[in-house]
Amino acid sequence: MPKIFEYFGFIFYFYSNEHEPIHVRVMHGARESIFDLIMMDGDLAELHVREKKGVEPLTEKDKRTADEFIRKYHRNIIDKWVKFFVMKQSIRSTNIKKKL
Repeated sequence: MPKIFEYFGFIFYFYSNEHEPIHVRVMHGARESIFDLIMMDGDLAELHVREKKGVEPLTEKDKRTADEFIRKYHRNIIDKWVKFFVMKQSIRSTNIKKKL
């Protein structure tokens, strides 16, 4: 379960056996939601939010924070996805300490 980012209590991570579409799981406290990155012509076109079964979803406020973060760092997320799932390389977590 590679963690890719930490941001003021938010944990952004992949499961180690993920599938497409590219998506990132976001945990804040005991809550968690999944964000699908919908790409079109190499750019982020949309984010779709899904809920994880058996886990309370992120609050609406936390979903907005996660959405804003993912939109800002989507290229880094995609790069880490490709490095981990396609190139089979290890990735490092990044702790973002600057507010968006």
